[in-house]
Amino acid sequence: MNFKLVFKLTGKVLLVEAAAMLFPLFVALLYREDPRPFLYTIPLLLAAGTLLSLLRPKDKEHFYAREGFFSVGLIWLLISAFGALPFMFCGAFPSYIDCFFECVSGFTTTGASVLPEVEVLNHSILFWRSFTHWLGGMGVLVLTIALLPSLGRRTLHLMKAESPGPIVSKLVPKTSQSSKILYAIYCVLTLLQILCLRLAGMPLFDSIVNSFATAGTGGFAIKNTSIGAYGSPAIEIIITIFMLLFSINFALYFLVLCGKWRQALKSDELRFFLCVVAGSILLITINLAAASPAFFTSLGDTVRHAAFQVASIISTTGFSSVDFDLWPEFSRYILVLLMFIGACAGSTGGGLKCSRVLLLFRCLGREIGHIIHPRRVNVVKLDGHTVEEESLRSVLIFFSAYMPITFLAGMLVSIDDFSFGTTFTAVVSCIGNVGPGLELVGPMGNYSIFSGLSTFVLSMCMIIGRLEVIPVLVLFNRHAWRRS
Repeated sequence: MNFKLVFKLTGKVLLVEAAAMLFPLFVALLYREDPRPFLYTIPLLLAAGTLLSLLRPKDKEHFYAREGFFSVGLIWLLISAFGALPFMFCGAFPSYIDCFFECVSGFTTTGASVLPEVEVLNHSILFWRSFTHWLGGMGVLVLTIALLPSLGRRTLHLMKAESPGPIVSKLVPKTSQSSKILYAIYCVLTLLQILCLRLAGMPLFDSIVNSFATAGTGGFAIKNTSIGAYGSPAIEIIITIFMLLFSINFALYFLVLCGKWRQALKSDELRFFLCVVAGSILLITINLAAASPAFFTSLGDTVRHAAFQVASIISTTGFSSVDFDLWPEFSRYILVLLMFIGACAGSTGGGLKCSRVLLLFRCLGREIGHIIHPRRVNVVKLDGHTVEEESLRSVLIFFSAYMPITFLAGMLVSIDDFSFGTTFTAVVSCIGNVGPGLELVGPMGNYSIFSGLSTFVLSMCMIIGRLEVIPVLVLFNRHAWRRS
């Protein structure tokens, strides 16, 4: 393990985080609020980042997949640990572990919160909470690669370790250029949503932070009742559309910009994603309409709220327009399934990813076909191309690690002795980076009910889910800490 090179890279990322904290510091000065939470944290980040950046590794070429995965796991832990300091210094959180949970929830774009009342926070802290969503949505290291292209060939190993999805590829030959293209699309969509929300009547500050939360598919709300607090159908429709837009693989937007519309529309994953969204909205609408007319007064309202919650859960944003925990059991069951499925690979969303689910189904179909016709050569295809066995193997390994970790975490959290619905959906929501679960952790609840142990376990679940298991497992493997 090339530790000096890993730590040097970590130092550069901490410097980027220090620069990012200048934005909430400016907000604090703008609204004449206490700037000390950021004035205390920024020098600490600068000191740690500078010391690590000054390291001079003897071997600058030895940086492979192991170093890449190790770096990503370490960096996400450290940026969360330092990013939690403003929350601790502001005095709104009871303990550092709660601050760490809140920051991990922000960077991993989960949106789970330990705060019963978010409206008591000042503008700068609210801005930092939502800004962590925006930074973590596309990836902190992707941002660093875009800003520091001098990282060289190491960038591909880092991008593979941080980017979501079973198959990671560059948009253009240079990885740093790919990062810039991704962030350009990301910024344009974010600015477009801010403009749309302003036109719909949302205040400027609210438009900015809610757009950050939507872009990162995070869902940190600045109102106690989330988006439902605005009581505006236009705002809900706009956010619904953008939650779905940010759930789509950003590589497809690049194809559209290159004029390759047909190739983008032929994406198997996109079609699967849209079919799941449309089917879920239809089933929930029928269930709500048939269960009781007391839920919504009109069919239009029923469809709108069903669409909002389906988009919110499958994109793993976690916003709410109503308390869906009061919906019929069938509708809630569909929402839990959507927590597992998640958004498209290469998007800012979480979950298993639609491409993995699709490949799992096709692998199952291949095995059944092999039993029926043993001599037939069956291959798995995606977008008309044969998927390599190595990619299929990575999907199966991911799934075989994802599910045991989910159940093991659930067993640890169950020590707090809450109901199965609360415990299980809390774990599924955290490892899927969704945010709200059901019952006590539903859209009107929060995660302050859990003990310190459970809070730490759920924090690790969020990081494992965001980095898709392997980088964190590498970090905690004793063999990874060997020099040779």
